Amino acid sequence: MRLVNMASMSVKHGLLSTKSCLHNKILPYFICIQRPTEVKCLRASTNSSNQHNEKYCIDLVRSRDYDGFLSALLLPEAARRSALALRAFNVELAQVKDSVSQKTIGLMRMQFWRTAVEEIYRDDPPLQPISTELWKAARTHTLTKRWLLRIISEREKDLEDRAYRNLQELEAYSENTQSSLLYLLLETIGIKDVHADHAASHIGKAHGIVTCLRATPYNSRRRRVYLPMDICMLHGVSQEDFIRGSREQNVRDVVYDIASQAHVHLQHARSFSKSVPAAASAAFLQTVVLEDYLQRVRKVDFDVFHPSLQKRNPLLPLQLYFRSWKETY
Repeated sequence: MRLVNMASMSVKHGLLSTKSCLHNKILPYFICIQRPTEVKCLRASTNSSNQHNEKYCIDLVRSRDYDGFLSALLLPEAARRSALALRAFNVELAQVKDSVSQKTIGLMRMQFWRTAVEEIYRDDPPLQPISTELWKAARTHTLTKRWLLRIISEREKDLEDRAYRNLQELEAYSENTQSSLLYLLLETIGIKDVHADHAASHIGKAHGIVTCLRATPYNSRRRRVYLPMDICMLHGVSQEDFIRGSREQNVRDVVYDIASQAHVHLQHARSFSKSVPAAASAAFLQTVVLEDYLQRVRKVDFDVFHPSLQKRNPLLPLQLYFRSWKETY
């Protein structure tokens, strides 16, 4: 009986040994076969996600900020993707005001982005296309967090939905939004220069002022007027005049004064262009768009409601390319 048990145990031990041997021999090959496939699938999934995030930003900027989209395409290749992420971030914040019915909802969305920026700088971005692309841009170019937060704070203040009290208030808004964006774009192309920052400050202010003018017909149709109240009062123009689409001389005088201030900022930015690194001009291509609008509004005698001002300049891409080639702003 003992011999039988011993034999049974020997056979059982042999089977276990054989199974263990087969397991040790076969399993490594099985793992070797499976792991490359798993890695390949993971890489394909990551690449697909990356392409989706990038495409999302491109489509958003192209549809909502076409001038900025064209300008971004002319940046050095190493900065292009990051620039589109920054512009997508700016567009996303800018459209909050028009896309919410209640201020509270707008504040919640601004808080989401404030939290998102903090998480981006902790290397834990939310699973959202813009924030993911922004995280990559921040890591690649060591972007300054302060400028991103300043854009959010200023856009949040703008949810008040009221006209600017004076031109200085519009300039402050433009500095905190458009100029901050330019400071970030300069960082994507590796420019850290006090003269470039000075130019960016004035170009950003000019951009904000021109944007306010360009949006006047659209806002007026929605019974909203954001033009500086002090200049309107100076010329005896009421908000109702803009809502009616008035083309009276006093309305044109308001537009002239505001447009003139934008022109002053452009001239000031160009006055020290010799001190600004040539490479910085790539971040300032938006000046072509601003100059184009100011010239066209002057040709129609500062009639901000003239139909020609609502049409896109078909030569703009060529003008941007030419300015990029000359490396001037």
